[in-house]
Amino acid sequence: MSQLVLLRHGQSEWNAENRFTGFVDVGLTDLGREEARKGGRALAGMRFDRAFSSTLRRAIETTEIALAESGSNEHLRRDGGWNITCHDDLRERDYGELAGLNKAETAEKFGAEQVHIWRRSYDVAPPGGESLKDVVSRAGRYYEAEIAPCLAQGKAVLVGAHGNTVRALLVALGCHDPAEIPNVEIPTGVPMLFEVTDGKPGTYRFLQD
Repeated sequence: MSQLVLLRHGQSEWNAENRFTGFVDVGLTDLGREEARKGGRALAGMRFDRAFSSTLRRAIETTEIALAESGSNEHLRRDGGWNITCHDDLRERDYGELAGLNKAETAEKFGAEQVHIWRRSYDVAPPGGESLKDVVSRAGRYYEAEIAPCLAQGKAVLVGAHGNTVRALLVALGCHDPAEIPNVEIPTGVPMLFEVTDGKPGTYRFLQD
């Protein structure tokens, strides 16, 4: 049996400002770094064979902090840094023309119902952006190509990502269906642990410090 942990990054600067972020590469807030440390403490004693992250620094930094705080993953350090495999397919959903806009102000401009559709529907993309279905396609493809083989070999894997990337992976793993996944809340900085049997992740639980 191996283990898979999905970890949404801690609070980002634009999370705090209630802005659509998407592909924009913003950093963590002090609270976000503390959330990452707390998530790392919840992983104390877990030894990961591989760590993956998106290419956005809020996910990378969260993953690095969590590995350091766990106290059991020094073997993943490389030349003063961390051996983390980063890929664009694990990035947050692309919000297109909405990126950088305040969510409340956007609702006033376009109407709350339209913004709710852009944010919470499964297959409707905002202008110039991606739908959650699009993220399921790219993140699920990457999971099958790079992460699933590690789990099949019995390795323990940590994936640092984003709210919508985690939702997408939950669909790809069969944990939630497309109808319900837009309303599944993914807390920042709280690890989600899957026990993996024969390479297949089962149900998950949140780990609290």
